[in-house]
Amino acid sequence: MNNPFISMNANPVVAFLQKRSKDFTKVDIIRFVQENNIRMVNFMYSGGDGKLKTLNFVITNEAYLDTILTCGERVDGSSLFSFIEAGSSDLYVLPRYRTAFVDPFAEIPTLCMLCSYFDKDGKPLASAPENTLAKASHAFTKVTGMEFQAMGELEYYVITEDNQLFPAIDQRGYHESAPYAKMNAFRQQCMEYVAQTGGQIKYGHSEVGNFKQDGLVYEQNEIEFLPVPVEEAADQLMLAKWVIRNLAYEYGYNVTFAPKITTGKAGSGLHIHMRMIKDGKNMMLATNGELSEDARKMIAGMMELAPSITAFGNKNPTSYFRLVPHQEAPTNVCWGDRNRSVLVRVPLGWTSGIDLCHQANPLERENDYDTTMKQTVEMRSPDGSADLYQLLAGLCVACRHGFEMENALEVAERTYVNVNIHDASHADKLAQLAQLPDCCVESADCLQQQRQVYEEYGVFSPSMIDDIITQLKSYQDTTLRHDYSHLPDEIKKLVETYFHCG
Repeated sequence: MNNPFISMNANPVVAFLQKRSKDFTKVDIIRFVQENNIRMVNFMYSGGDGKLKTLNFVITNEAYLDTILTCGERVDGSSLFSFIEAGSSDLYVLPRYRTAFVDPFAEIPTLCMLCSYFDKDGKPLASAPENTLAKASHAFTKVTGMEFQAMGELEYYVITEDNQLFPAIDQRGYHESAPYAKMNAFRQQCMEYVAQTGGQIKYGHSEVGNFKQDGLVYEQNEIEFLPVPVEEAADQLMLAKWVIRNLAYEYGYNVTFAPKITTGKAGSGLHIHMRMIKDGKNMMLATNGELSEDARKMIAGMMELAPSITAFGNKNPTSYFRLVPHQEAPTNVCWGDRNRSVLVRVPLGWTSGIDLCHQANPLERENDYDTTMKQTVEMRSPDGSADLYQLLAGLCVACRHGFEMENALEVAERTYVNVNIHDASHADKLAQLAQLPDCCVESADCLQQQRQVYEEYGVFSPSMIDDIITQLKSYQDTTLRHDYSHLPDEIKKLVETYFHCG
């Protein structure tokens, strides 16, 4: 019988080995290299700037391949992370076999793997991004007995020359079809390549944002993923950004994940959906189809730590030009059902008990398909400037913290809203809600105040927290949003500075 996780898998390594990536071994990798004429191996790993770095190996004999797969290689940590000093900067990078994929861009057949960092004593580097996330995941499971899963909605703008044919309506690009949406084919090829790297994609579509400026067309797109274990979720998002940028380069397009690129137009977020799994069951719903107590505790933790989560998910001054009132980007610490004015949204679930497939297709027999696995909750504040591993680690910590709060259910009740909080008639409710930071400096202050929670269980190292705070404060942007409110040329310069963030 075909394994449903393998039979249609787009990753050539999975297809060849006929086993799930989590089961890859060194023997598997060597066999794939030998039998598929792989001439190069690339090690890839996240740097302190949140971007992927690459180390190339040319493979000329099996002994050398075995060596690098077993021992990894040395790298200069001081050139990768600001918290590492040049005097003791050597680190090891070791490949994680489960991340193996064939480089879809390389002319020379090349196998790539993401790596983990280790220190001089052979221990996982305490402040490494991927290790921080691993520690957060393990702590969550230790406290709750559940697995933390996540997925991202990756929004980005593609910038091309204006061909003036079939113009799209400004800020009306949501799910638009060709020829009004020009980047559908590009997005579909991105999705195909991301799938080949192992990405589990839910869907892709054109997004709301589109506009013209200086003879260029800016078109917003989105690729949304499926929930997977949180460490895999970060890897998939990292590789997706890498794929999109590389394919754009081949096409001669420009691409940006920047949170805000002009005033009055839709910004790009990086919404994160989360769920908790135990014994293969989604724990987000109670038996009556309503949100479970566990899910509300999880949300309460995010409400409590929301101000400091911005330190991981909103990393440069343009982030706070997106987080402004009366937009779909949140500014208030609250949550609600199907409500896009809140910080944490509970998306519409499949809880009606009605067989929708049968309703749409009367020839299909009615069935009791289990739709409970589809329920998630969505954090809406992060954007493309985020350090993906830090962000998902921070959310994992916040959700774990909810189970450690004695008043979690009361916090969840107090911060729940079922109205548009920006409507004037709900001003009283709005006044009761805490606000997200409005600049990097304030975000750093919030992280300083709440850092103890992140450092519990050894998840975030003190040096990493110190480094994040220092970096955020260096922007000195306390009044920047106000100062630039009527200075479009200054905003444009700021956007150009952080155009390729994250």
